[in-house]
Amino acid sequence: MRLLVINPNISDDVTALIESEALRSAAPGTDLVVRTAGHGVEYIETRFESLIAAGAVAEIIAEHTRPGAEPVDAVVVAAFGDPGMPALKELADVPVVGITEAAICAAALQGHRFSIIAISDRIKPWYRDCVERFGLAGRLASIRSINESLNSISSVQQDFKETLLALSRQAVAEDGADVVILAGAPLAGLARELKGQIPVPVVDGISAGIRMAEAVVGLQSGPHRAGAFAPPPPKDRKGLSGNLDAALAAAQAGTAPAVPGT
Repeated sequence: MRLLVINPNISDDVTALIESEALRSAAPGTDLVVRTAGHGVEYIETRFESLIAAGAVAEIIAEHTRPGAEPVDAVVVAAFGDPGMPALKELADVPVVGITEAAICAAALQGHRFSIIAISDRIKPWYRDCVERFGLAGRLASIRSINESLNSISSVQQDFKETLLALSRQAVAEDGADVVILAGAPLAGLARELKGQIPVPVVDGISAGIRMAEAVVGLQSGPHRAGAFAPPPPKDRKGLSGNLDAALAAAQAGTAPAVPGT
């Protein structure tokens, strides 16, 4: 199995954190292709920054799914908030999994109510939107976050480990969380380090994304050829990169005609 793992922000340090946790999480025999966004911001904190990142992620997916590219079995969008999702599911014939949807699904399997621990107050409204989009707002116990300035996005774990631990424990004791999600690629791997210090299951988004992608590939459910996530219909277009145009054309060429009466 070969997974394309994309960091939607431009931080190589965060990509290194993603890759380390992805390698620890992946099953034997799973190969990882880890890429960093070619343009954007150092870390994604708002809806608009997510919009910018979505285009960068689409370009990388197109590069690896265009005709002639070495095939991948699934794509993991490795930023909490899932920039570009679910629209990116329309581009590729392989599963495209965001770490938010993976983490939330994993949390929902392990408890009734979950809390999200985030790296900034500013990011919370966007995360709440994401949970609502997945239809699980009623199971969200809380979103708690660091409310201090970050020294460096690559050192959040070291700088705020005790704060993140305290927020997680508060989510359990005060908000009634059955599961805690440590949100965002900058926190990749921290759940392993805090194991046993939080009295409920703790979900790492990167780990969940890798394992969920492997599971979905294993289901062999087939691609979207119709319905809400079918490729966009053919139409005039201009200004797209060569990779994106080729990937989109290939996706459209494989779309099955509508079945009469359905």
